[in-house]
Amino acid sequence: MSYFNHIYSASPDELPHRARVVYMYLHDRTGKKSDCWPAIKTISSDLQLSRSTVKRALNDLVKARLIEKEPRYRENGSKTSNRFILRK
Repeated sequence: MSYFNHIYSASPDELPHRARVVYMYLHDRTGKKSDCWPAIKTISSDLQLSRSTVKRALNDLVKARLIEKEPRYRENGSKTSNRFILRK
């Protein structure tokens, strides 16, 4: 059974195509603990999608419970890229 089987079998109403692409991108960049922290700008540039499309895709994935999104902050309190944790 393919790791992406649940991604492939989901209907477009459940999981839009933009979310599938972003999920596979995140999966390719995960470490041993199934987490990664690429910036939205980086995802957007690498996939040639708009920032808005990437944000919608990430929200779709959170809603579908395929990823968890955890905010990260610098020592001075300013926000940096989110940590994305893939759920299997």
